Parts: sequence; structure tokens; C-alpha cells
Amino acid sequence: MEESLHTEIKQSLATAQNILLVSHVRPDGDAIGSLLAFGLALQEAGKKVQMVLADGVPSSFRHLPGSDQVRKSAQGSFDLVIALDCADLKRTGKTLEGFGKPHLNIDHHVTNELFGAINLIEPDAVATASILFRHLPEWGYTITQSVAVNLVTGIVTDTLGFRTTNTTPESLRQVAALMELGVDMTNLYYRGLVRRSFPAARYWAAGLSSLQRADGIVWGTMTLADRKNADYPGNDDADLINVISSIEDCDISMIFVEQSHGSVKISWRTQTPELDVSQIAKQFGGGGHPGAAGADVSGTLAEVQENVLAATRRALYLR
Repeated sequence: MEESLHTEIKQSLATAQNILLVSHVRPDGDAIGSLLAFGLALQEAGKKVQMVLADGVPSSFRHLPGSDQVRKSAQGSFDLVIALDCADLKRTGKTLEGFGKPHLNIDHHVTNELFGAINLIEPDAVATASILFRHLPEWGYTITQSVAVNLVTGIVTDTLGFRTTNTTPESLRQVAALMELGVDMTNLYYRGLVRRSFPAARYWAAGLSSLQRADGIVWGTMTLADRKNADYPGNDDADLINVISSIEDCDISMIFVEQSHGSVKISWRTQTPELDVSQIAKQFGGGGHPGAAGADVSGTLAEVQENVLAATRRALYLR
């Protein structure tokens, strides 16, 4: 079964000449790294490629090779449409409007909804970039230094610098092999996980000052006013969830980020093995991994927070 799947993928890639690559809204390091790595590898093989992200590339990842090619909408027609690192179709935003469902769906989220004509889903992989590292050569594509830089970014950021519970010896070996191609992993680690802009730091201050703790849950809130006051340009949490998740004596860490279109973005994190926060996220139309998940929920900040916290408390009670 797996062999026939990869044969089908290889043939689809070989016959296509105009290829569209997309990933999810509010792209993280794995979404961006996977998109750029695959796009550059395909271009190296002579393919015409458009790489599209609905929200563009954040400033923290614009140092990556190929990032200047990313556009916010697709133009033209394509032989092959590929979605990367997306658990469900709506996570692509408006990038696929007029193009239908993707031909190929490559992802590592256990909650993936198998929305592609061909679905390569490997939940054991630490990142979608890790899946590409495994398979690009067998599909006939070369991992150049530029491709390697993007793959390392995807793996390092999605494992939070090899700190997530799904980090494997294989993922460490993958990055070691990519470093042998001349990749400066320590610099990519710093740029992707450590360095912050001044507005992001001010935005963090607002989120940290809102922290609450009860019933084994720690949560923070970031409002539209907080974002405006900090002059933060994004619509995410500036990775504050990774700080909140380090707080001791809690089972689940959460962040609520108010959005301008009448919804709230929620992120869950847990280090407790018997908990699966992706199942909580699925109740609200989201998804992710057992230890890290997210959802976008329509409604006011107050009502969304009340409903989501109640569901999270139930999950803790029923474990």
C-alpha cells in the first residue's frame, strides 16, 4: 500500500509542469520551511512553481531561501495542487478558491481530514519537513543546501528545538544529515525560536499580565487592543504559548487570541501523557497533535473563553 502510494506521488510530480504549493494561515516554521523546501526542490528539477500563503511570510522567517517568492494568492492554472502541513482544508484560507481540493495532501497531524485526492499523512513524523526529508530523494528530487535550510527550520521549530515529547532519534539524525550539507542550525534555531521583535515582546507583556490558573489549567488572553497597543503586526500569539506551556504544576496551558473578524484563536499545550488536547480542539473545529493543538472559534472573546474552558475542564475530569 505504502509503495503504491509513493509510486503514485512520484508519477504525479513527474508529469506535472505547473505546480501550486499552499500551506496554512498564520504559518509557522514548519509550514513555511516545508513550502519553501518543496518549492525549491521542484524548481531545481525544472518545474514551474507558485508558493502561496494567505498571510504571507512573517518577518521572522524572511531570511529563508525562496521566501521572496511567496505570494498571498495564486494566479494562472496548474497541473498539480499540493497542500502542506494542513490538517483540514479550511486552514489554507482563501488560497485554493477557484482551484478546488488539492491533488496531494502532505501532513503529520493525527487529526488530518484526508481532504486530498492523494493523502500522505505520517503522524509519527515530528514535522511535515521531516516527511519531505524522508521522501524527496525517493521521488527523484535533490536536497540542496537551500532546501536543507528550510527543512531544518521546519524540524527545529516544530519540535521547539527538540523539546516536544514526539522528538525521535530519527529527527535528530535528519537534522545532523542536513547540517552536513552546510546548514547553520544554531543560527536557524536562534532566528526561528529565540529572537523576538520589540512589538512582539510588548505583546507578550500584555498576555503574561493576563495569566490565570485554576483546575489544572493555565491560560492567557491577548485582545485586539493589546495587539494595537504593542503595534504587533501579526494576528497570532507571537509564540507566547511556548512560554506559558513551561509553567509548572499545570496539566494544560492555553492562550486565547482575539481576532478582528469576530473569532478567537485558541492554542492548547500539555506535557501530560494521558491527555490528548487535539480531541478538545476537534470539538471546536480544530485539530493538531496530542500535546499541541489549536482552533479558531467564532464568537466574542468572553463567550468563546467560557465554552472552551468548560470543555477543557471536562477533558481533565474525564481522563
